[in-house]
Amino acid sequence: MSYVLGLDLGTGSIKGLLLNEAGELIATATKDYPLSTPQPGFSEQDPHDWLAGARSVLRDLGKKVADLQENLAGISFSGQMHSLVLLDADQEVIRPAILWNDVRTTKQCQEIMKKAGEKVLAETKNIALEGFTLPKLLWVQENEPENFAKAQTFVLPKDYLGYWFTGNLQMEYSDAAGTLLLDVTKRKWDLELAELFNLPAELFPPLVESQGFIGTVREELAQELGIANTVKVFAGGADNACAALGAGIVSENIGLASIGTSGVFLAYEGEKEQNYGGKLHYFNHVLPKSYYSMGVTLAAGQSLTWFKQTMAPTESFDEFLAGVAEIPVGSLGLLFTPYIMGERTPHIDSQIRASFIGVDARHTRAHFNRAVLEGITYSLKDAQNLMTQAGKKFNQVVSVGGGAKNPTWLQMQADIFDCEIVTLQVEQGPGLGAAMLAALGLGWFATPQACVATFVSYGKTYQPISENVKRYQDYYGLYQKVYGATKELSHALLKLEK
Repeated sequence: MSYVLGLDLGTGSIKGLLLNEAGELIATATKDYPLSTPQPGFSEQDPHDWLAGARSVLRDLGKKVADLQENLAGISFSGQMHSLVLLDADQEVIRPAILWNDVRTTKQCQEIMKKAGEKVLAETKNIALEGFTLPKLLWVQENEPENFAKAQTFVLPKDYLGYWFTGNLQMEYSDAAGTLLLDVTKRKWDLELAELFNLPAELFPPLVESQGFIGTVREELAQELGIANTVKVFAGGADNACAALGAGIVSENIGLASIGTSGVFLAYEGEKEQNYGGKLHYFNHVLPKSYYSMGVTLAAGQSLTWFKQTMAPTESFDEFLAGVAEIPVGSLGLLFTPYIMGERTPHIDSQIRASFIGVDARHTRAHFNRAVLEGITYSLKDAQNLMTQAGKKFNQVVSVGGGAKNPTWLQMQADIFDCEIVTLQVEQGPGLGAAMLAALGLGWFATPQACVATFVSYGKTYQPISENVKRYQDYYGLYQKVYGATKELSHALLKLEK
């Protein structure tokens, strides 16, 4: 039986998932690599560490699966978005990659919006934020002119990995959409925008579909890794888009709630154009000619981790949350806003800070715990709310990450989102979506829906409880007022620290 390999190039590690034609997970392998923070706010990685990680993953999988070298049919990728990789005329790396979570580019973001804000929003469907690639290019242009002068092209992490495997250089649409340089609806580089910022057209690599065939594994690399047959390589996609495919988000009435360190509420938009005015991210999807939107909570699971480490560092999460199920909806009038790292959606505000509102003598630690869970879910509801205001309807939300590990939290999501919550039997994240792109590229399935039916298995479901839905609507209405009521105080407090 033939295999497909999905390689997920994350911020801290690369993970390989090997699946067969029946959608069965055959083996996995992971290799960690370091992250560098040479100055406060800087976040960088050496792209060569990604290549070493890929080598390690393939060798480990070869040891685990005896017939891998003969039966590996296709490889594809998912990868961290936005991170800048600059290549010279020989397609060698010029400097360490500037990662998505690097925040050195505030000045460049301000300049972009001042000079071309309306054009950026109209054509890229997003506003300039530190994470995007364009501000990183402008930072190098301004601060490292010698490196910028050497640059012949730029790519994103998983595209660099694709180049290493095949010798062919390109970028696919779902990742290109996160550069702030792609005309999202016309599906082409916005060279007029590039010219405004003195970025030469030669910098921009060719664009391909996520399922697009980009070449075969180079003969030299195949010999090194012991691969005996011709292995086709497909472009892959941005991590969030691949995670959505791997969770079966391929129709417009299904959402994705992903609660990790940060949180994401994501929706498939199909082929129709939406305009959220920059309040939500709006990107090209890994499915042809389609889009997805998403809102981001900067500190979702991180808020819970912070609170547990502060209150009970020696307890497990299960122990810490043990009494939450007995606390009533609304935590006896206690609200929490998860702004410990600032916020992204719907308030783009790096200086807002978290609050507990309504504290009184009745509240125990369990009330605070439940309030934290509710506040994280309200923050994702903010993104869902923007989507429903634009006309979207959700019949179902697939919950993944830390929010899918606690039954009380899952019921809470059903009640706050007011729709059925579905879990996955086994979560494999963006790497599964990458493997599915390889399967689609190979022609194993006629449609993405058929691929989902084979590769994605759903678990337990949770239905909204009408009484809880009504109570949460009241509490959520008050939650929405907390930002405006605390913004001035938060900003003033930060000024006192300086």
